[in-house]
Order: sequence, then structure tokens, then C-alpha cells
Amino acid sequence: MQGLDLDVFRGEVLGFVGGSGTGKSVLTRAVLGLIRKQSGRIELFGADLDRISRREYDKIERRIGVMFQQGALFSGLTVKQNVEVPLREHLNLSPRFADELAMLKIQLVGLDLDAANKYPSELSGGMIKRAALARALALDPELLFLDEPTSGLDPIGAAEFDELIATLQHTLGLTVFMVTHDLDSLYSICDRVAALAEGKVIAAGTIASMLASQHPWLRAYFHGKRARQFVQTAAKTMDDTAMAGDVLAISNDPS
Repeated sequence: MQGLDLDVFRGEVLGFVGGSGTGKSVLTRAVLGLIRKQSGRIELFGADLDRISRREYDKIERRIGVMFQQGALFSGLTVKQNVEVPLREHLNLSPRFADELAMLKIQLVGLDLDAANKYPSELSGGMIKRAALARALALDPELLFLDEPTSGLDPIGAAEFDELIATLQHTLGLTVFMVTHDLDSLYSICDRVAALAEGKVIAAGTIASMLASQHPWLRAYFHGKRARQFVQTAAKTMDDTAMAGDVLAISNDPS
């Protein structure tokens, strides 16, 4: 990917879209430090990730929560034990306090308390998503990464999960970076959308600006046969200039 520039602003929900194989997952994994980038610069909370120590990165890592597409729960751990993983990794908590915090997060995402002692194999798809979200929220992150959060859910379950994300974002003051193909999610909870095509971010703005764009890929995505035809007032129309403070900045300008 060349000439890629993207800013995520504090307090927004940014939907990140693109065709299969365009590099959405690669970019996300590079931001999270799961793979090494070949060039460019990634900043989190104003810190250049190439210029900070491991100790400084650990502090930043505590401010981030990640929910992977299929949940990525540890199959040999219960829901409560899965939620406790980041707590035990990053915080020096007593087992009792870790248990109490995990139970709070489980309740926060709308799971019944009896789900805490179940294993992933005993959960429905929707419950797995919620358990993974509880783990992502374990450290009270400021920035939340969601990878296809409604993938595999039926329309009712997807709508409920969208509502949960919107409620948590508002209540907790989260900044959300969400990779998704779900047009309903884009319309219902995203402040802005960034589109990745041709190895770069071809557009970033409100849903209204995406609908108005004449770019061929955006026209196909938002006005194609499978695209839902919503009126522009159904989209959030937050002014891009109203956003304050970059939480995440990605740059790979070949110049």
C-alpha cells in the first residue's frame, strides 16, 4: 500500500471498508504491532510507534482493546477466564479482584452471569461476540478495534450488537475503529467512513459524502444492487472539522 494516509479522531466511530484483499486486515494488524510494516509511520495517541521503547508501547497497549472477527477466544478457558487474560497480563490484581472486574465486563456487554463459567464451544455466535467484546473492554481502553463485529450474525443479532456498540461508545467515551462490510452498521453507528481501494484510502468522510462521491468504487459500494438505499438524513452528518485530536494516525506517503 502506497500513499496511504488516515487519521482517526478522538471520540468518533470510524468505519473502515474495502474490497476483499485490499489490505484492511493487514493494515489493522500492522497498527496493532502483530506484523511488521515495511514503510511509513503509525502514531497512536501522538506517539510514533517506531520511536518509543517497549515499556512505552506497553503503556499504550493498555489503552487499546481489540475484538477479532471470530472472537479468538481461548477454547480451553471459560468466558470469565478469557476476560481475565488482559487483566492478568497487564495489571497486578488479586485473583478475587480480577474475577470481580471480569464479571462486571461480562454484565456490561449484556451476557447473563451464568455465561461466565461456560466454554466457547457452549456459546452461540452472538454470545461469542459479546464475550470477545467483554475481553476487549477489560482494561477500560480509550481506543477500540473491531474486526467485522457483526459478521455471522442474523439481522436481529447484528442490529442488537450495533446498538450495544453505540451505547458503549457513548457511555464510555470510546474511540472506535471498525472494519466492516455491514452497510447497516455504517449507517447506524459510524460518524465517518474510510474506504480502502487501489492500495490507498480513496475517501474518508461522512456517509453523506460517500453517497455523493462520484468515485467508481464508492458508487458501486454504496449504490450497487446489494446496497441499501437510505436517505442521507439516515446517516450521521457530523462535520469532519468538529473532530478534535488524532488518536490514530497512519501515513505511508511515497513522496
